[in-house]
Amino acid sequence: MNNFKKIGLTALAGSLVTLGSAQAGEMSVSGGINTTLKFGKGGGNTTRSIGADKDVAFTGGGELDNGTTFSMTATGNDSHGISSSTTTITTPSLGSFSIGSSSGSASYLYDEEVPTAYEQVSDGKDTMANKVGDFMDNNSVMYTSPTLEMMGASITAHLGYTPQANDKAVSDGGQVTYDADVGAGKEAGITIAYEGLKVGVYGAERERTTPQTASSSGNYITDEFNGAWYAKYTMGPVSIGYSETYADAGVTKALESTTAAKTRRDVGGIYTSESMSIAFNVNDNMSISYTTADETYDTQDDALTAVTTDDDVTESIDAIQVAYSMGGMSIKAYNMEVTNPSQDDDAADQSVTEIALGFAF
Repeated sequence: MNNFKKIGLTALAGSLVTLGSAQAGEMSVSGGINTTLKFGKGGGNTTRSIGADKDVAFTGGGELDNGTTFSMTATGNDSHGISSSTTTITTPSLGSFSIGSSSGSASYLYDEEVPTAYEQVSDGKDTMANKVGDFMDNNSVMYTSPTLEMMGASITAHLGYTPQANDKAVSDGGQVTYDADVGAGKEAGITIAYEGLKVGVYGAERERTTPQTASSSGNYITDEFNGAWYAKYTMGPVSIGYSETYADAGVTKALESTTAAKTRRDVGGIYTSESMSIAFNVNDNMSISYTTADETYDTQDDALTAVTTDDDVTESIDAIQVAYSMGGMSIKAYNMEVTNPSQDDDAADQSVTEIALGFAF
């Protein structure tokens, strides 16, 4: 019996050595520190403030004997938690599969895809355009097809699925919290690139599993649908872009007043947006951009009564951005002018400026 045990242990040890050699990989750490000075006037934003953003990303991966590669990225935030965690398996010919939370969603490849020197305008002023498809953030599976070359164009498709599309935070190693009102989420997108032109189209839907009657104000009664498309063109140092988004949360409510701030996904109307931008690389270190964006809230109620309460309201944003980098250091800034913030006709206009000093390692 002891001899049989020795034989078994020897075989086990040999298999572990073989497995380890087949999964050779490496781990790296990168991160960044960003300190910001933000000040403005209007809409309650009347005080100056200093912000600090520190992120650390751990990335590891390796390659199997058949050429399949695997990688893992986990990003830690200021609160010492994991803000995103994604595992990606890339096959030699069948594309890649990503499983994880936050950055695992395809929506971030399609929303507000216009060129900027610093950041998307929604980072300075929250908009529905940046929330398109974000209910896919929690643990989801995304498939990215191999890039297909056709008549000089490169075509790539993305498909995503999550059984619980409630956009609730998921701790590392945890499961998505069950939500009786929300079911599965599905997303699909395709990008086509030809020389300096790139076009993308995206759509996402999530199920509402407990429909309510229309008299139950504020309850979800239909599935939610979000969509986006964009076109960008780069010619030398100049890039231009145009993007549109559509978001129907599937909510029924009474008329929404034009003189009240709208809570995204709680109001009963539909959001549509369009944004345009132009960016110019002055040299290898410096770039500037200008972006204009309009986001319209449509109540979807054409009643002739209370005309003053069911008109559409458009929030307009104009932003000028500049960025300068020198090695691992960068200095970036924007000035943003906002009219009708949060789709409120009575809200004071906002003028917000941010200056950021960043270091990457």
